[in-house]
Parts: sequence; structure tokens; C-alpha cells
Amino acid sequence: MVIKNRIQAVLVLASILMLGSVGCKIVPDTEAKEEETANLEETLPSVDVTIARTDSIRDAIEYIGTTQPVQTVALRSQVEGQLLRLTVDVGDPVTQGQLLAQLDDSLLQAEVGRAEAELAALNSEVIRAQGEVKSAISAVASAKVQLEQAKTDADRLEQLYEQGAIALQEVELARTEYRTAQQALSSAQSEVNVRQSAVEAAKGRVIAQQSLIQQEQERLSYTRLQSPITGYVLQRVIETGNLVQPGSEILRLGDFSQVKVVVPVSELDLANIRVGQSVRVRLDAFSRDTFVGRVSNISPAADPTSRQVPIEVILANPEQKISSGLLARVSFNQSGSQPVVIPETALQASGNATTEERGTVFVVTGDKNNATVTERMVRLGERVDGQVEVLGGLRPGERYVSRSSDTLEDNQSVKLSVLSE
Repeated sequence: MVIKNRIQAVLVLASILMLGSVGCKIVPDTEAKEEETANLEETLPSVDVTIARTDSIRDAIEYIGTTQPVQTVALRSQVEGQLLRLTVDVGDPVTQGQLLAQLDDSLLQAEVGRAEAELAALNSEVIRAQGEVKSAISAVASAKVQLEQAKTDADRLEQLYEQGAIALQEVELARTEYRTAQQALSSAQSEVNVRQSAVEAAKGRVIAQQSLIQQEQERLSYTRLQSPITGYVLQRVIETGNLVQPGSEILRLGDFSQVKVVVPVSELDLANIRVGQSVRVRLDAFSRDTFVGRVSNISPAADPTSRQVPIEVILANPEQKISSGLLARVSFNQSGSQPVVIPETALQASGNATTEERGTVFVVTGDKNNATVTERMVRLGERVDGQVEVLGGLRPGERYVSRSSDTLEDNQSVKLSVLSE
């Protein structure tokens, strides 16, 4: 029994010794691998990675203007009369065709009444002249009958005279009656022409009177002033009760479906501005919003003193929230045409020499555990305050090396710094 216990103790001790030796062998292998990885990471260049973005390399110049309605209309009277009623006030919305003012129309109503009475008299004159034409036509028909009878009598008497049955005097008398009937027919036909001319003249007077009535009715319609546009009332110039003369301004209206801003621009900047160009507009009244406008007009004449040219910019205003008289700041830099801007430190020295027009950047691919860089030639633009424009070769959203701890090579693995995006 004692021998058996001793044997078991020896076996346990041997097992402990074997496990200790194995453990001592595993620990050094793991530490070696970790040390090898650490040494490899220390050899990789550390780089700062930045995402390429479009920007303006220099501060945009803002030109100051004031908002105003795209169209301003002065509602004026075309006739004389007392202003009886105004249906709107300053700030009220109006729609096209809406009645805005009413003038006294009693005098014009009387003029229309007199003109219509005269037209009725002229129509009666036309009817009377047409009756006279009918009478003249009847007289012509009667004269034709008499002429035919006179011719028949003259022919019959001619035959009797040739037979010796009657004297020559009776034949001559019949011939005289025939000639008289011819003259009567000609006179009756002339009378018809005269009466027909009288009808045409009377009809002409009717047409002229109808035209006069239309003019009077049009003048009467001018006593009801309607809005020519859809917009808002900007100003009431005349109050009710006043006598209005032709051409007097009564209301001033503004169309705010769009807003216009006119800004003076230096003649030196005109080369970069064109009609239809999109521009950025900031309004102090809406400091959190940025509006996009469009150049609608470039004045052909500059101010002779300041050498500045008025530029007209149109803004859409579908919600009608932009009113008149607001301070507007207009920038003619187009956001859609801005280049990618990178720091000059991103331009790497490589086998391809960097020139004023071209340079080399390294684009980063992969994640932070397995990142590599690819050399890429880019076309450069202006340089200002350590920043440079990239006109081609680098797209917005791509990642590039903005700073490196060492010289980089194409397809080289790198280590991303904590400052990387």
C-alpha cells in the first residue's frame, strides 16, 4: 500500500514538471509574434488622411443690393372723376382682374345714354332712306311701262301714217311722247341711285355712332379700376373723395412671385458674369437660409463715376416670404463649378517632378487595418495661403494623404494616424 502511494506521487510530480516545461515554451512564442507585428507597424509610414471636398480658394466677394418685386405697376386713372371707393389697403393681396377702385360714373353714363339715343335716330333715318329707295324703284318700274306703251303707240301710228290713214302731226306727237317716256325712265333710275347713296350715307352715320358709343362705354369701364397683376398693394396714393384726373396714380402694386435684386458690380468682374448664370444670395432677414438666384440682365451702361455696372438678379419666391426692401448679399461664385481644394502639404515629392500645373497626390484605399496608397497625377490651379486648387485627377469624396511621416511610394501600405478622417 505504501509502495502504491509512492508511485502515484512520483507520477503527479512528473506531470507537473512536464506542464511547466510546455508552458515555458508557449509564452516565448506568443511574445515573439507580437513583437514582430509591432516592429512591422513601426516601419510603415504614418499618414493623415483627408476626404477631398470642393471649396473656394479665396473668400467670395459679396455685392450688396435690396430686394424688390419683380414687377411694379402703378394703377392710374384714364378718366376724370371723383374716387368713390377703394376696396384694398397697403399690404393686401390682390389677384389679376380684381376690382380695386370705383370712380363716379354718372356723367359718363349720361354720355352713353345720349349717344345711344342718337344711334336710334340714325337707325330711323336709315329705315326712311330705304323706304325712299323702294319708292324710287317703283317709279322706275312705272316709267318702264309707260315707255313701252309710248313705243307701241308710236309704232302703230307710224304704220297708219304710211298707209295714209292719219296725218303726220299725230305721228310726231306720238314720237314726242315716246321720248318723254324715255327721259322719265332715266330720271327715275337716277333717283334710285340718289336714294341708295342716301341709305349708304345713313348707314355710315350709324356705324360712326356705334363706334362713338363703344368709346363712351370704354371710358365708362375706366371708372372701375381692376388689378392688372397678381401681387400685393405697396402704396395708396390717393384717398377716397378726391377728384382724380386722367393719368393720376391711385395705387401701386407689386408682383412677388419672383424677387429682383439689383447690385452694382465692378467692371473688372464682368468677364466672370453672364446672363442665366446661377448665383448665391443671402438675406439678413433669413440668416439661416441660402437662396439661389439667376442673372436676368446686365446693364449695357456703367456708371460714369464709379465704373460699376448694374446687374439684375431674379430669385424664385413661391412661398411669398421674401418681401421688398430686404438687404441682400449676392455672390457670383458658382457652387457647382468649384474645384477640389487640398493643402499644399498633400503634394508629394516623387519621381514625377511637381510643376506649377501638375503635381502628385496619394489616394488611400482600404481600411485602417489594411490601408494602401496609390500615386496619382493631378492638374493644379491657383495657390493661396497654403491651399491649392485641384482642377483634375481627384474627385470629391476620395480619400487622400494630406501629410506623411515619410516619403511614400505607389501601392505602399501605410498606417493611418489618429487625425485621419
